[in-house]
Amino acid sequence: MYEITSETNFSAAHRLKNYHGPCENVHGHNWLVRATVKCLVLDECGIGIDFKVLKTKLNEIVGRFDHQDLNAVLKESDMNPSSENIARHVFERLRESLQGRQGSVSRVEVFETPGNGAAYYE
Repeated sequence: MYEITSETNFSAAHRLKNYHGPCENVHGHNWLVRATVKCLVLDECGIGIDFKVLKTKLNEIVGRFDHQDLNAVLKESDMNPSSENIARHVFERLRESLQGRQGSVSRVEVFETPGNGAAYYE
């Protein structure tokens, strides 16, 4: 089994509904997103999934978050924009985006600050 990982980042604001503390107020982070794809076999070049493909797809998904209010961006899904929910959201969109390609998404990690993050995997 091979794992291929790519990272990207974005800056955005959010507020956590029903938090009952300071994070219920609007505040911002410089978010880091790390996505991992697993592959059982490599192509004729010795690659599981091209880093460029993974990074491009990941950037397409998180690009809509950059310099935005995540509560507004994710309003249609009625999602509280916690790191956990954002990790799941990115995982699901990336899985859809990579359908038909070699490998599958195995894990997405989202960090609000260095050392503080959440992961989603199935």
